[in-house]
Amino acid sequence: MIRSLLASLFLASAASAAQPPNIVFIFCDDLAYQAMSCYGDSRKLLETPNMDRIAKEGMRFDRCLVTNSICGPSRAVIQTGKYSHANGFYNNSNSKFDSSQPTFPKVMQKSGYQMAMIGKWHLMTDPVGYDYWNVLPGQGVYYNPPMIDNGKPVKYQGYVSDIIGDLTLDWLKQRDKTKPFMMMCQHKAPHREWEPPVRYLNFDKDRVYEEPETLFDSYSGRSKAVSDHDMGIDRTMTDRDVKLVTPGNLTEEQKKAWDAYYEPRNAKYREAAPAGRDLVKWRYQRYMHDYLACVKAVDDNVGRVLDYLDKEGLTKDTVVMLSSDQGFYLGEHGWFDKRWIFEESLRTPFLVRWPGVIKPGSTSSKIVSLIDFASTFLDIAGAPNLPDVHGRSLVPLFKGETPADWRKSLYYHYYEYPVPHHVRPHYGVITDRYKLIHYYKPDVDDWELMDREKDPLETKSFYDDPAYADTVKELKAEILRLQSEVKETMPPPRFAFGNKAFEGEVNPPVQPQGKGKGAGKKKAGGKKAE
Repeated sequence: MIRSLLASLFLASAASAAQPPNIVFIFCDDLAYQAMSCYGDSRKLLETPNMDRIAKEGMRFDRCLVTNSICGPSRAVIQTGKYSHANGFYNNSNSKFDSSQPTFPKVMQKSGYQMAMIGKWHLMTDPVGYDYWNVLPGQGVYYNPPMIDNGKPVKYQGYVSDIIGDLTLDWLKQRDKTKPFMMMCQHKAPHREWEPPVRYLNFDKDRVYEEPETLFDSYSGRSKAVSDHDMGIDRTMTDRDVKLVTPGNLTEEQKKAWDAYYEPRNAKYREAAPAGRDLVKWRYQRYMHDYLACVKAVDDNVGRVLDYLDKEGLTKDTVVMLSSDQGFYLGEHGWFDKRWIFEESLRTPFLVRWPGVIKPGSTSSKIVSLIDFASTFLDIAGAPNLPDVHGRSLVPLFKGETPADWRKSLYYHYYEYPVPHHVRPHYGVITDRYKLIHYYKPDVDDWELMDREKDPLETKSFYDDPAYADTVKELKAEILRLQSEVKETMPPPRFAFGNKAFEGEVNPPVQPQGKGKGAGKKKAGGKKAE
């Protein structure tokens, strides 16, 4: 009997040792790497100790790039491992995720993982391949958010980042502890309108933030596509954005704290009535206060998850990954938002901790992408990869090994136009040094070449410089090679840009809707927005 008991214990121990690691994937919306202290922005905008802990105990990726810098499409890329044209989710205007296509959670679920999705989903159909999901309708709201709990409408009171943190911890505590798990903890913050939690309304003590060098970029010598935008701090920010209007969904207690902070400062603004450059400067300061306070609340909840893993003895058996659907402009080029192939929106933060595999405090400058995440999750889980994916597993890079055939360039394609920010569709190729960009719809046909070595702020195009003629030729050939590799034929279908008519266009076609049972427009997918 004793021998039998010992044998059973040995087999149970061996089975436990063979169990693949858990995965906690923390995903933010519009999180700029400039706002994370581990990325070392010269402005030193914010200390993010909990995010930094992942970098300190794991690996920081410095060239994680997106393939279409916008919320919903990036999420579809992660689910499928495929570019927007292949997974069918081009934009936030009229796209609906086809949940019948192969996705990584379906495979991981079949491989024995418990799968959970909590927070922002934004794909217009219900999550599929998850044992549990509780998601925000559309963009969600910061205060007292409604959510969809496995298809059932619910409503919570409190601040959205804290609620997502609470729900994440609740699920982790109640999970089946005999199985490996993957938790997709997906924050709304710091998405527009950047509404801070009450506890951080005065966190920076009215600090005056250093302005970016390009806050007043003139776009001189650039394509009309760059100058003719609608995402400028000067021309686009609304009274709601800069908190001259109080949100309507606050409780009485929340509103009292909100007004106590903002109203005296707003009164000073109205009295001063800044205009021109002074107005831009004022808006920039208000923007930084609000945006960074939202990031600070996310950092708190990252810390809560890391502390739980420590307390439960799960740290050594859990891969923790943190990223965002794209980067974000914090005043660079006079902008907020994303969309462009330029650095601040193209490059997204990416931190990974995997005890025993990743060397603590390591960094990588290799070009990686959200397109790689699905294959990476499946590789970590020991599960088969998805068919026809465009990405590849990052596990070799985690181990400090770089495959000889690792990519040296990445293809990019942004589609949505003309709303909401009037950013012209464009595609291009990114290498370590260069970006070759083609703006092609509907009233432009312009090329630009960026040289990050000579112009790291990306304020000048070198396309017409004769000294770059060979570089342009080589990069145009590389674009064609990459388009062929990912099987994108040009031009894209008209619905890829959205249903809003171009100037002078009559009756633009409507996108065929994807398959999949949908909480859709009224529930899990919710209101379409930026």
